[in-house]
Amino acid sequence: MFKLLSVGSLIVLFSTAVLALEYEEHDAMLMDHGDGHLMDMAGGMVMGQNTDTLPGGCDSVSETKEITVHAGHKYAEKFPGRMFAFDTQEFNFKPCTKLTVHFINEDNIRHQWMMHGLPKYLYPMGMFHLEASGPSRISGTLILPPGDKTYLVHCDIAQHMEKGMKAQLKVGKGDGDLPSIPGVTAFVIADDYKATLPELAVKADAEALIAPPVSATTVPVPLPTVKQDDSVISSVTVIGLALGLLVAPFLARKFKGMSVSEVVAYTFDLLRVFFEMVTKLISRLIKIMVTNKNKILPEK
Repeated sequence: MFKLLSVGSLIVLFSTAVLALEYEEHDAMLMDHGDGHLMDMAGGMVMGQNTDTLPGGCDSVSETKEITVHAGHKYAEKFPGRMFAFDTQEFNFKPCTKLTVHFINEDNIRHQWMMHGLPKYLYPMGMFHLEASGPSRISGTLILPPGDKTYLVHCDIAQHMEKGMKAQLKVGKGDGDLPSIPGVTAFVIADDYKATLPELAVKADAEALIAPPVSATTVPVPLPTVKQDDSVISSVTVIGLALGLLVAPFLARKFKGMSVSEVVAYTFDLLRVFFEMVTKLISRLIKIMVTNKNKILPEK
């Protein structure tokens, strides 16, 4: 009897603890890190928070709205082949709406509600981002841009979007529908649960035969590399050193007793004479070439 009472007491206590379990509230623990980036030590994060700055083209806030979005595995049950989902796959608001999103994660893993394509001058990296780790609740606010546009909303955790956790948010009339939104638009690649493995293998072989043959890739012939002839550089160096050794005694005698300014002046004078000689030589060669070109050959 005592054992039964003990077991019953434990069951009641455990049930009470389960019933008392609530979602962790991140909003009261968030720390502002600037530029609309808020986060806490428990895995909650808000990026792109904007409560008062109007986007360009918005004269005022058109309306103020609040939505609550649930995320979890159970919301994907109505979409065959999906693993995760939001409870809502499509949202629609007026341009310049001040929107507060209350994001509730109902799974024991991390989920996100991330909106892409926002103006980068106002929203860093062009996105608004809510993130919650485990069963918890987090809220964030943004002001939607003007104009008609459709924005992607999804969970950016690896494979969560591919497994169904994505939606679309239309501002105004939107600018079309996004593909593969569960329950809203058709998937780009439809799942086929009726075909058997042998049928899929036959289909794959047929598609391989229809596909154009892949041409054999030719091995590129390496171009011959031109090896730099270091002998020219070495020859010039040797000639320069030889001339320096030959001229050095002459220059030593010539510059003996001169001041530094006189040495510099004399050097520039030698360079001037050298350039004049080179110029005259070049002009003489050009004159000879022009003269030979203008000669008239004698008649036969």
